[in-house]
Amino acid sequence: MPRILYIEDNRDNRMLIRRILMASDYEFEVDEADNARTGIELALQTRPDLILMDVSMPDMDGLTATRHIRGMAELQDTLIVALTANAMEGDREKTLAAGCDGYIRKPIDVDRIADDIMQYIRSRQS
Repeated sequence: MPRILYIEDNRDNRMLIRRILMASDYEFEVDEADNARTGIELALQTRPDLILMDVSMPDMDGLTATRHIRGMAELQDTLIVALTANAMEGDREKTLAAGCDGYIRKPIDVDRIADDIMQYIRSRQS
C-alpha cells in the first residue's frame, strides 16, 4: 500500500487530496503535515513512498524543505512532487532544481491526480 505524505498549510487542500486519494483504487495511506518542519519530522518517522510538497508555505517554503530533505541520508531517495499554484514560466524548473522529482499544478485534475501519483511511484520501482 503506497504511503503518501502531503505537506500543505491549507487545511481544505489537505482534506481534498486525502479524500481523493483514499477513494482511489490504489489504497493509499495518507499522512498530512500543516507545515514543512512537521512534515520533515513525519517523513523521518513514516518513510513515505512519495511526498506531495506545497511550494508556498509560511515559515519554511516547500523548495527549502525539499532541499533540506535531499540533504538527509534517510530521505534522500524519497520521491518529492511539488503540488503548487505557482504556474509562471520557470516555476517548474525551480522545483526540479530544488530536488523535486515532479510537478503537479493546482487546481488539480481530480480525475487524474491519483493516477499521476501512482505513475511517479511506479517509475521509481522499475
